[in-house]
Amino acid sequence: MKIEATLFAGVAGFFLVTDVLYAVWSRDPTGTAALTISFLMALLVAFFFATNYRRKGLRPEDRGDGKVHERSGPVDFFSPHSIWPSVTAVGTALLALGVVFGLWLFLIGMGVALAGVFAMVFQYARVQG
Repeated sequence: MKIEATLFAGVAGFFLVTDVLYAVWSRDPTGTAALTISFLMALLVAFFFATNYRRKGLRPEDRGDGKVHERSGPVDFFSPHSIWPSVTAVGTALLALGVVFGLWLFLIGMGVALAGVFAMVFQYARVQG
């Protein structure tokens, strides 16, 4: 993931340079904010890839002598009978409807969506893997 981290760091650098030049020459707060957010998002992705590279090292597909069977097997554990993805989806739908119909529905959707996300994240926190 080192290559991906470098690539997204370059994208973040491009957005930073573009953002600074745009802010100086245009004095437009909207475009400057959009470029700043683009810079931060690319930097976040670069940080994620760099952190994963430091934790896990090179992947088989990053090495020239990597074999297909080194990457085979289960990808991860996915809960087959969890209700929390559905709760999160309902919360997200309520969030979207809240944008249209009012703050009260948006806040209810925020609560339902956050409850679903936190429950998905921590539903197997006590399970020893």
